Amino acid sequence: MEVIKNLSDRPLKIDIHTHILPKTWPDLKDRYGYGGFIRLEHHKPCCARMMMDDKFFREVEDNCWDPNTRMHECDHHQVDVQVLSTVPVMFSYWAKPQHALDLSMILNDHIAGIVHRYPDRFIGLGTLPMQSPDLAIKELERCVNDLGLAGIQIGTHINDWNLEAPEIFAVFQAAEDLGASIFVHPWDMMGKEDMTKYWLPWLVGMPAETSRAICSMIFGGVFERLPKLRVAFAHGGGSFPATIGRVSHGFDVRPDLCAIDNPVHPRNYIGKFFIDSLVHDPKALEFIVNTMGEDSIMLGTDYPFPLGELEPGKLIEESNFTDSIKEKLLSKNAYKWLGINQEVNVS
Repeated sequence: MEVIKNLSDRPLKIDIHTHILPKTWPDLKDRYGYGGFIRLEHHKPCCARMMMDDKFFREVEDNCWDPNTRMHECDHHQVDVQVLSTVPVMFSYWAKPQHALDLSMILNDHIAGIVHRYPDRFIGLGTLPMQSPDLAIKELERCVNDLGLAGIQIGTHINDWNLEAPEIFAVFQAAEDLGASIFVHPWDMMGKEDMTKYWLPWLVGMPAETSRAICSMIFGGVFERLPKLRVAFAHGGGSFPATIGRVSHGFDVRPDLCAIDNPVHPRNYIGKFFIDSLVHDPKALEFIVNTMGEDSIMLGTDYPFPLGELEPGKLIEESNFTDSIKEKLLSKNAYKWLGINQEVNVS
């Protein structure tokens, strides 16, 4: 994308955590011969049901697929650039690898098409068939080299593999080599079978999932072996910032259990990865900035879903941080994560 000076009289807003779907895609059950995939049921104007076979998953509106609606809402909230990624339920890591690749290509081509049409407003992240690392690397290379996407979004685990699994290390290595950004987002929440009431998988499981991913990459030595890898984690790093003391203490008192793959202390990796600002509470935002560092937090809203920040950037803009720190959180840190050296033009 073009990287030229900011023409606005305010700090730019780059929202690194937004999700998008095509308005339509093929019937995947028909295409692959088995179910479990998501389809959109457009049951009334500007509205659709996400259905998993015949089971209702979520209601979405046209801001989930229509770039013009998105840009209108972004203009209302003065969001200059959205980083687009698929809805995590579309990862389909459970599917046959070749089918997950085919679906990834459909989704990636869609995102790339939007970025191509509106390069000043959107940046794209692809999705990969992570259950097949060889296929994932090929699609990662296509995303970056052919489609011009900035990187990829992956889940907090890949079926039975946590993110330190040796099976997927080559994907991270390829991302570092390509200069691709990685956004890690929860998808299949731990304990969901035991937490069927009160929306607990989303309220409790999601934060734990993100901490699981961060700890796996730290303890497994992924950041140590790939120091140039640019990784961001959703939802304010989940429960990791609040439990870094416990994680560190566990490393100190039981190195026989925690330091078996990487002898470097977990606190050494604070500042070596990014998290978004989606914490819904001013004191929590202050805490993650103080704990993780002002250079490691980026605006992320989970647009267009109701569990996201409904007024993008408001939490940062109404904070007591200095203007310099606010600008880092609203856009400058995103430049670093995305590998952009200059500001994006706002027309």
